Amino acid sequence: MDRRNKPSALASTPAAPPQPTVDITHEHSRVSATLPTGERVEVLLHGANVLSWKDAAGQEKLWLSESAALDGSKPVRGGIPVVFPVFGTAPDHEATSKLPQHGFARNSRWEFLGRSTSEGSSSSVKLDFGLSSENLAEGVKALWPYKFNLIYSVSLDPESLSTSLVVTNDGDVSFDFQTLLHTYFKVNDISSIEVSGLEDSEFIDKLASQAVSKQSGAIAFSGETDRIYTPAKGPKHPVVISDGGKPVFRIVRDNLDQVVVWNPWVDKAAATADFTPNDGWKNMVCVEPGSVKGWQKLDAGDAFEAAQSITLA
Repeated sequence: MDRRNKPSALASTPAAPPQPTVDITHEHSRVSATLPTGERVEVLLHGANVLSWKDAAGQEKLWLSESAALDGSKPVRGGIPVVFPVFGTAPDHEATSKLPQHGFARNSRWEFLGRSTSEGSSSSVKLDFGLSSENLAEGVKALWPYKFNLIYSVSLDPESLSTSLVVTNDGDVSFDFQTLLHTYFKVNDISSIEVSGLEDSEFIDKLASQAVSKQSGAIAFSGETDRIYTPAKGPKHPVVISDGGKPVFRIVRDNLDQVVVWNPWVDKAAATADFTPNDGWKNMVCVEPGSVKGWQKLDAGDAFEAAQSITLA
Protein backbone atom coordinates (compact mmCIF):
# COMPACT_ATOMS: atom_id res chain seq x y z
CA MET A 1 0.00 0.00 0.00
CA ASP A 2 1.31 3.40 -0.95
CA ARG A 3 1.39 5.67 2.10
CA ARG A 4 0.46 9.27 1.43
CA ASN A 5 2.52 10.78 4.25
CA LYS A 6 5.74 8.83 4.39
CA PRO A 7 8.31 10.24 6.86
CA SER A 8 11.21 11.96 5.13
CA ALA A 9 14.73 10.69 5.66
CA LEU A 10 16.62 12.36 8.48
CA ALA A 11 19.21 14.85 7.25
CA SER A 12 22.70 13.52 7.88
CA THR A 13 24.83 15.47 10.33
CA PRO A 14 27.94 16.84 8.59
CA ALA A 15 31.11 15.25 9.91
CA ALA A 16 33.35 17.44 12.01
CA PRO A 17 36.59 18.37 10.24
CA PRO A 18 39.67 16.40 11.31
CA GLN A 19 41.33 17.90 14.37
CA PRO A 20 44.99 18.23 15.38
CA THR A 21 46.22 15.32 17.45
CA VAL A 22 48.41 15.69 20.54
CA ASP A 23 50.35 12.78 22.02
CA ILE A 24 52.52 12.38 25.11
CA THR A 25 55.24 9.83 24.44
CA HIS A 26 58.62 8.46 25.55
CA GLU A 27 57.44 7.74 29.11
CA HIS A 28 55.80 11.16 29.43
CA SER A 29 58.96 13.03 28.44
CA ARG A 30 57.80 14.42 25.06
CA VAL A 31 54.72 16.11 23.64
CA SER A 32 53.98 16.04 19.93
CA ALA A 33 51.24 17.69 17.86
CA THR A 34 50.22 16.83 14.30
CA LEU A 35 47.89 18.85 12.09
CA PRO A 36 45.35 17.10 9.80
CA THR A 37 47.45 18.33 6.86
CA GLY A 38 50.55 16.51 8.19
CA GLU A 39 52.66 19.25 9.81
CA ARG A 40 54.20 18.12 13.09
CA VAL A 41 56.07 19.53 16.08
CA GLU A 42 57.71 17.65 18.96
CA VAL A 43 58.72 19.19 22.31
CA LEU A 44 60.89 17.63 25.01
CA LEU A 45 59.68 18.47 28.52
CA HIS A 46 63.31 18.77 29.61
CA GLY A 47 63.93 22.41 28.77
CA ALA A 48 60.63 22.68 26.85
CA ASN A 49 62.98 22.23 23.92
CA VAL A 50 61.37 22.01 20.48
CA LEU A 51 63.14 18.99 18.97
CA SER A 52 61.47 18.79 15.59
CA TRP A 53 59.31 20.80 13.20
CA LYS A 54 58.21 19.08 10.00
CA ASP A 55 56.18 20.42 7.11
CA ALA A 56 53.28 18.57 5.46
CA ALA A 57 55.71 16.61 3.28
CA GLY A 58 57.62 15.41 6.35
CA GLN A 59 60.67 17.57 5.72
CA GLU A 60 62.54 18.59 8.88
CA LYS A 61 63.07 22.32 9.42
CA LEU A 62 65.22 22.26 12.58
CA TRP A 63 68.73 20.90 13.08
CA LEU A 64 69.32 18.49 15.97
CA SER A 65 72.68 16.99 16.85
CA GLU A 66 72.79 13.22 16.44
CA SER A 67 74.33 13.00 19.92
CA ALA A 68 72.00 15.49 21.62
CA ALA A 69 71.12 14.42 25.16
CA LEU A 70 67.38 13.67 25.20
CA ASP A 71 67.30 11.93 28.58
CA GLY A 72 67.29 15.07 30.75
CA SER A 73 70.96 14.74 31.71
CA LYS A 74 72.05 17.99 30.05
CA PRO A 75 70.73 20.74 27.75
CA VAL A 76 69.77 19.71 24.22
CA ARG A 77 72.12 20.59 21.36
CA GLY A 78 69.74 21.71 18.61
CA GLY A 79 66.07 22.43 18.01
CA ILE A 80 64.97 25.52 19.95
CA PRO A 81 66.49 25.76 23.44
CA VAL A 82 64.97 28.41 25.75
CA VAL A 83 67.62 30.69 27.27
CA PHE A 84 66.67 32.25 30.66
CA PRO A 85 67.61 34.15 32.85
CA VAL A 86 71.10 34.81 31.41
CA PHE A 87 72.60 34.66 27.93
CA GLY A 88 76.01 33.03 27.99
CA THR A 89 77.60 33.76 31.33
CA ALA A 90 77.65 37.01 33.30
CA PRO A 91 80.45 36.89 35.91
CA ASP A 92 80.12 40.64 36.53
CA HIS A 93 76.36 40.52 37.12
CA GLU A 94 75.96 39.43 40.73
CA ALA A 95 72.44 37.99 40.51
CA THR A 96 73.27 35.57 37.68
CA SER A 97 77.03 35.17 38.10
CA LYS A 98 76.77 31.66 39.56
CA LEU A 99 74.35 30.27 37.00
CA PRO A 100 75.45 27.84 34.28
CA GLN A 101 75.81 29.06 30.69
CA HIS A 102 72.47 30.21 29.24
CA GLY A 103 70.77 29.83 32.64
CA PHE A 104 68.57 27.06 33.94
CA ALA A 105 65.39 27.04 31.80
CA ARG A 106 66.92 24.81 29.12
CA ASN A 107 68.05 22.32 31.75
CA SER A 108 64.92 22.11 33.90
CA ARG A 109 61.88 19.86 33.65
CA TRP A 110 58.85 21.84 32.47
CA GLU A 111 55.21 20.94 32.99
CA PHE A 112 52.87 20.38 30.05
CA LEU A 113 49.90 22.67 30.73
CA GLY A 114 47.71 21.55 27.85
CA ARG A 115 46.69 22.27 24.28
CA SER A 116 44.33 24.74 22.69
CA THR A 117 43.04 25.56 19.21
CA SER A 118 41.52 28.69 17.73
CA GLU A 119 37.74 28.61 17.92
CA GLY A 120 36.35 26.79 14.91
CA SER A 121 39.81 26.03 13.52
CA SER A 122 41.25 22.63 12.74
CA SER A 123 44.40 23.99 11.09
CA SER A 124 46.43 25.12 14.11
CA VAL A 125 47.30 24.01 17.60
CA LYS A 126 49.03 25.62 20.59
CA LEU A 127 50.95 23.72 23.27
CA ASP A 128 51.61 25.44 26.61
CA PHE A 129 54.42 24.62 29.03
CA GLY A 130 55.19 26.01 32.48
CA LEU A 131 58.19 26.44 34.76
CA SER A 132 58.21 28.25 38.08
CA SER A 133 60.43 28.79 41.09
CA GLU A 134 58.27 26.24 42.92
CA ASN A 135 59.42 23.32 40.75
CA LEU A 136 63.07 24.25 40.32
CA ALA A 137 65.73 21.95 41.71
CA GLU A 138 66.86 23.06 45.17
CA GLY A 139 70.38 23.70 43.96
CA VAL A 140 69.14 26.07 41.27
CA LYS A 141 66.89 27.91 43.75
CA ALA A 142 69.95 28.60 45.88
CA LEU A 143 71.74 30.15 42.90
CA TRP A 144 68.79 32.31 41.75
CA PRO A 145 66.35 32.75 44.66
CA TYR A 146 63.65 34.83 42.91
CA LYS A 147 60.00 33.87 42.64
CA PHE A 148 58.93 33.68 39.01
CA ASN A 149 56.65 31.92 36.59
CA LEU A 150 57.33 31.11 32.92
CA ILE A 151 54.71 30.18 30.34
CA TYR A 152 56.12 28.98 27.04
CA SER A 153 53.76 28.45 24.11
CA VAL A 154 54.53 26.58 20.89
CA SER A 155 52.00 27.23 18.12
CA LEU A 156 51.93 25.15 14.94
CA ASP A 157 50.20 26.30 11.76
CA PRO A 158 50.41 24.83 8.24
CA GLU A 159 53.11 27.29 7.13
CA SER A 160 54.57 28.57 10.38
CA LEU A 161 55.82 27.87 13.88
CA SER A 162 55.58 30.46 16.66
CA THR A 163 57.12 30.33 20.11
CA SER A 164 56.29 32.82 22.85
CA LEU A 165 57.45 33.32 26.43
CA VAL A 166 55.70 35.08 29.30
CA VAL A 167 57.84 35.87 32.36
CA THR A 168 56.02 36.88 35.56
CA ASN A 169 57.63 38.17 38.74
CA ASP A 170 55.69 36.46 41.54
CA GLY A 171 57.92 37.77 44.32
CA ASP A 172 58.23 40.94 46.39
CA VAL A 173 61.48 42.22 44.85
CA SER A 174 62.49 43.04 41.28
CA PHE A 175 64.89 40.91 39.29
CA ASP A 176 66.95 41.28 36.11
CA PHE A 177 67.01 38.75 33.31
CA GLN A 178 67.96 38.04 29.71
CA THR A 179 66.18 35.64 27.39
CA LEU A 180 66.69 34.19 23.92
CA LEU A 181 65.13 31.58 21.61
CA HIS A 182 68.19 29.69 20.39
CA THR A 183 66.77 28.41 17.09
CA TYR A 184 68.85 25.94 15.06
CA PHE A 185 67.64 25.97 11.43
CA LYS A 186 68.37 23.04 9.17
CA VAL A 187 69.86 24.09 5.82
CA ASN A 188 71.26 22.25 2.81
CA ASP A 189 74.70 23.90 2.68
CA ILE A 190 75.91 26.80 4.81
CA SER A 191 78.09 28.05 1.95
CA SER A 192 74.96 28.96 -0.04
CA ILE A 193 73.09 30.55 2.88
CA GLU A 194 72.50 34.26 3.34
CA VAL A 195 70.70 36.08 6.17
CA SER A 196 69.07 39.36 5.18
CA GLY A 197 67.04 41.94 7.07
CA LEU A 198 69.98 42.97 9.27
CA GLU A 199 71.56 45.39 6.81
CA ASP A 200 72.91 48.60 8.41
CA SER A 201 72.53 47.03 11.85
CA GLU A 202 75.18 47.34 14.53
CA PHE A 203 76.54 44.07 15.86
CA ILE A 204 78.87 42.89 18.59
CA ASP A 205 81.40 40.43 17.22
CA LYS A 206 82.06 37.87 19.96
CA LEU A 207 85.02 36.52 17.98
CA ALA A 208 86.73 39.93 17.81
CA SER A 209 86.92 40.93 21.48
CA GLN A 210 83.34 42.27 21.48
CA ALA A 211 84.18 44.80 18.77
CA VAL A 212 81.19 46.77 17.46
CA SER A 213 80.68 46.92 13.68
CA LYS A 214 77.90 47.67 11.22
CA GLN A 215 76.53 45.09 8.80
CA SER A 216 76.88 45.87 5.10
CA GLY A 217 74.61 43.78 2.89
CA ALA A 218 73.33 40.31 3.66
CA ILE A 219 75.26 37.98 5.99
CA ALA A 220 77.16 35.21 4.23
CA PHE A 221 79.23 32.48 5.88
CA SER A 222 82.86 31.57 5.23
CA GLY A 223 84.04 30.80 8.77
CA GLU A 224 82.96 30.70 12.39
CA THR A 225 80.33 33.36 13.07
CA ASP A 226 79.09 34.58 16.46
CA ARG A 227 77.44 38.00 16.44
CA ILE A 228 74.81 39.88 18.43
CA TYR A 229 72.82 42.19 16.15
CA THR A 230 70.54 45.03 17.14
CA PRO A 231 68.38 45.23 14.00
CA ALA A 232 68.12 48.73 12.55
CA LYS A 233 64.64 48.20 11.13
CA GLY A 234 62.85 47.04 14.27
CA PRO A 235 61.28 43.74 15.34
CA LYS A 236 58.46 43.64 12.79
CA HIS A 237 60.87 43.77 9.84
CA PRO A 238 61.53 40.12 8.90
CA VAL A 239 64.91 38.48 9.10
CA VAL A 240 65.11 36.15 6.10
CA ILE A 241 67.24 33.04 5.64
CA SER A 242 67.83 32.34 1.94
CA ASP A 243 69.42 29.32 0.27
CA GLY A 244 71.00 30.00 -3.10
CA GLY A 245 69.09 33.25 -3.33
CA LYS A 246 65.74 31.62 -2.57
CA PRO A 247 64.06 32.60 0.74
CA VAL A 248 63.34 29.60 2.96
CA PHE A 249 62.54 31.08 6.42
CA ARG A 250 61.10 34.45 7.52
CA ILE A 251 61.49 35.36 11.20
CA VAL A 252 59.48 38.16 12.82
CA ARG A 253 60.11 39.15 16.44
CA ASP A 254 57.95 40.64 19.16
CA ASN A 255 59.63 42.45 22.07
CA LEU A 256 63.00 40.81 21.36
CA ASP A 257 65.43 43.57 20.42
CA GLN A 258 68.47 41.52 19.41
CA VAL A 259 69.23 38.72 16.96
CA VAL A 260 72.20 36.39 17.45
CA VAL A 261 73.64 34.76 14.32
CA TRP A 262 75.87 31.75 14.95
CA ASN A 263 77.65 28.95 13.11
CA PRO A 264 80.52 27.08 14.80
CA TRP A 265 82.34 26.07 11.57
CA VAL A 266 85.00 23.36 11.57
CA ASP A 267 87.09 23.77 14.72
CA LYS A 268 84.36 24.77 17.19
CA ALA A 269 82.09 21.96 16.00
CA ALA A 270 84.91 19.41 16.36
CA ALA A 271 85.66 20.67 19.88
CA THR A 272 82.03 20.40 21.02
CA ALA A 273 81.38 16.94 22.42
CA ASP A 274 77.66 16.77 21.65
CA PHE A 275 77.89 18.29 18.16
CA THR A 276 77.57 15.44 15.67
CA PRO A 277 78.26 14.69 12.99
CA ASN A 278 81.44 16.77 13.10
CA ASP A 279 80.55 18.32 9.76
CA GLY A 280 77.01 19.08 10.90
CA TRP A 281 77.93 22.77 10.86
CA LYS A 282 77.45 22.60 7.07
CA ASN A 283 73.75 21.91 7.55
CA MET A 284 72.73 24.38 10.25
CA VAL A 285 72.59 28.05 11.08
CA CYS A 286 71.36 29.65 14.28
CA VAL A 287 69.30 32.83 14.00
CA GLU A 288 68.21 33.58 17.55
CA PRO A 289 65.81 36.37 18.59
CA GLY A 290 66.50 37.55 22.10
CA SER A 291 66.77 40.28 24.68
CA VAL A 292 70.44 39.95 25.57
CA LYS A 293 72.06 43.37 25.35
CA GLY A 294 71.84 44.68 28.88
CA TRP A 295 69.10 43.45 31.22
CA GLN A 296 65.33 43.43 31.44
CA LYS A 297 64.23 44.58 34.88
CA LEU A 298 60.97 43.06 36.07
CA ASP A 299 59.33 44.61 39.10
CA ALA A 300 57.28 42.63 41.60
CA GLY A 301 53.95 41.59 40.09
CA ASP A 302 54.90 42.62 36.54
CA ALA A 303 55.10 40.45 33.42
CA PHE A 304 57.21 40.41 30.26
CA GLU A 305 56.01 38.81 27.03
CA ALA A 306 58.00 38.13 23.85
CA ALA A 307 57.76 35.89 20.80
CA GLN A 308 59.13 34.81 17.46
CA SER A 309 57.14 33.69 14.43
CA ILE A 310 58.88 31.61 11.77
CA THR A 311 57.18 31.32 8.39
CA LEU A 312 58.18 29.02 5.57
CA ALA A 313 59.00 31.41 2.74
